[in-house]
Amino acid sequence: MLPGVVSRSRPTLLVLLVLLAARPASAVEWEGALKGTARLLVDTNAPRDFSDGSTPSPGADPALSVLGSAEGRATFERTQLVGRYELGARKYVGFSDEDTLIQTGALEASLALGTEFGLGAEGHAKDRRGGTRAYSDLGASVFAEYAPDVRLALRVRAGARRFVYRPDKTANFGGAELGVVGRYRFDRRHSLSLFGDWGARRYGPLARPRPGASGASSLGRREDGALTAGASYNYRGPVTLGLTYAYQEVTSNSFGETVLRHRVTGNAGVRLPWKVTLLAQGSLGITRYPDGIYLSPEIILVEEDEGQNSLSLKLARPVSERVDLEVSWGLWSTRLPRNQLSYSRQVFGVGFTWRD
Repeated sequence: MLPGVVSRSRPTLLVLLVLLAARPASAVEWEGALKGTARLLVDTNAPRDFSDGSTPSPGADPALSVLGSAEGRATFERTQLVGRYELGARKYVGFSDEDTLIQTGALEASLALGTEFGLGAEGHAKDRRGGTRAYSDLGASVFAEYAPDVRLALRVRAGARRFVYRPDKTANFGGAELGVVGRYRFDRRHSLSLFGDWGARRYGPLARPRPGASGASSLGRREDGALTAGASYNYRGPVTLGLTYAYQEVTSNSFGETVLRHRVTGNAGVRLPWKVTLLAQGSLGITRYPDGIYLSPEIILVEEDEGQNSLSLKLARPVSERVDLEVSWGLWSTRLPRNQLSYSRQVFGVGFTWRD
């Protein structure tokens, strides 16, 4: 990323080289921020169970949620380092098996080549422990960026990803990834982004043959191709608005693992009287399984993270210069039409957020 251009950060080993090439510390510009949030929650489906409608709801369960984050930026004459770290935990009263600890880290190093081009490396790591969805997700890549002015920015990246799903190693995969993202600002309020990613995923187990066909040995190991493409529009004015459409296609040589998804996500923020801010976010997805639905560990994981319809609202009001009082509500739901299973969950919360 070119110095002065804002971007999401991810980790890299190039940091040491950048530090060695940087100017003395007196020429460094530093930026940083700390934030912490604590909430009391009521979760109506703490175990995140699917239901066929004939079984009663598992009932609500209270929980305590804490989240801390730190981010920083160091800008030298031609180089820049950007980093972010988050640590979150959730503790339930009655469903201790669903207690979770999540860590995410991201770091990016970039070098400006003149005023328009840049090269760099990025990486990320996410680790979730506890519950029935424990996993680690690691990735690293190198990128080239073109940013001739504040209106246009284009980035192309190539890297690798490793995913480890701890409850079932058959869902582990690794492989190469390619990606591109472009953003154009029409003016200070309107901007449009286009993005696309492709990944080649290779798994350990043999591919599952189609029913009635010969064994999987002739198919070899399971291999997936994952394609994502979409567009995003953002408006910054008296009201903040965002709208994103994404198409995802995972094509597999293993029967039952091919997935097609369309997903629309919208968000909005507005200032209300008495210094209250209202934030809203919603998403609607259409998922199709050409071979039928197989509740593999990977499908269950995707339903948890990104395959659901959702709506969330949050009201925030400052109670001091650095502390906000927050009240939140969220709804998540999805349905598996072929086997009539459905999932629904609401979370109510109240808490405080502190900023440095």
